[in-house]
Amino acid sequence: MKETDIQIVEVSSSTQRFDYRSPMKFGGRVVNDVVLLDVSVKVATKSGKTATGFGSMTMGNIWAWPGGKTEPETALEVMIEFGKKVVAEANNFKQFGHPLELTYDYAKSYNKIAENILHNSTPKLAEPIPKLAQLVAASPFEAAVFDAYGRLLNLNSYNVLSAEFCNRDLSYYLGDDFKGEFLDQYTLRDPKDNMPLYHLVGALDPLTSADVKLPLNDGLPEHFADWINYNGLTHIKIKLNGDDLDWDVDRVVAIDKICENVQAKRGCKEWFYSSDFNERCDNVEYVLNFLDKIKLKAPNAIQRLQYIEQPTNRNLRAFPENKMHKAAKIKPVVIDESLVDLEALHDSRKMGYSGVALKACKGQAEALLIGAAAQKYNMFLCVQDLTCVGASFLHSATLSARFPAVAAIEGNGRQYCPAANKKWESKYPSMFIIKNGRLGSGKLNEIGLGFSHVD
Repeated sequence: MKETDIQIVEVSSSTQRFDYRSPMKFGGRVVNDVVLLDVSVKVATKSGKTATGFGSMTMGNIWAWPGGKTEPETALEVMIEFGKKVVAEANNFKQFGHPLELTYDYAKSYNKIAENILHNSTPKLAEPIPKLAQLVAASPFEAAVFDAYGRLLNLNSYNVLSAEFCNRDLSYYLGDDFKGEFLDQYTLRDPKDNMPLYHLVGALDPLTSADVKLPLNDGLPEHFADWINYNGLTHIKIKLNGDDLDWDVDRVVAIDKICENVQAKRGCKEWFYSSDFNERCDNVEYVLNFLDKIKLKAPNAIQRLQYIEQPTNRNLRAFPENKMHKAAKIKPVVIDESLVDLEALHDSRKMGYSGVALKACKGQAEALLIGAAAQKYNMFLCVQDLTCVGASFLHSATLSARFPAVAAIEGNGRQYCPAANKKWESKYPSMFIIKNGRLGSGKLNEIGLGFSHVD
């Protein structure tokens, strides 16, 4: 027990909804809006010192709960209900400890909360709440606890992860390989001063002016080529279908051709891609054929491809044949949708995955612990977005800026839902008004999670 240990005193939540500027397609579905779950957590030490923290996250039900048994609208409603029950029941969680300990231990109750919703729902749910959906819905609560702790100590939450503040070393969470180690060994004491922005090209996004059917006329770029100039882009994430090889190859070739032309005009000589199949490929052979065809049709694009996000089904144990060893010899293949705990990380390594995609929406404790494990095991490391906006984007960005190996920040909220960022732009312009393709992540060095809540 340490004098800095905290107890949760009071927790509350609310929601906000914003329309997308334009629809986004991924995983075979189209998204048109976003609901944010916002959480406020008041904490106190045994001596009576108090502070309040804030957390926010997009309830990405299409990504977190894509199963065909539950309609998207129902999944969204249930995820919000789950998140609010996590918040409500946390008012009765009176353990003292470090935020990592509190959130890790409290997360053991998530399954029970989910089961109660499943058994008492009207109409009856056709399936249990997936673990990934649980993590997303609970993540703003976790963020608020970490934020409150930093505010209570008047320190940044990434600078209170050492033995001085934690009661348990990492072996408690990650196994004997981590005995005597703490998270401060795997994170930075100061955020990187600036980082490249990874811009998303969705499957529905127009690439050139010829593709624009219904102009939005809202002052923002109407197509991908214009976005390059508008933000000075150098990092491009490409959403692919995973079940139409010719379309996927043609899409990358077209994007690379546009980049060759636009980047040459602006004097940019180096840029990069990542590809995201959203687990829709049947097998690794699809990925290998994709890479072969890209190499043939656009050899420079292969050189620019930094990594491939989870190509096949998220249920690793149900599809043990979907091994990634061959593809990972060519490019890093990162685990994303499957990655819900340490066991999944170990399973992915056995199946040939060579990288990890962290997400703030899976919870701050989960991201920190898996980020440490990925570094220990020499895996490629990146942080991915969930079309995060406002505080949720800044949370994701500060996570990226505190892991040494993470090269860029993914952020597509400004493309699809700029309205939700408006009130944040004036306070953190370098994070929301992008120039030269880079974000001013060094600004995320305030107390708590690195930024202040904007009402």
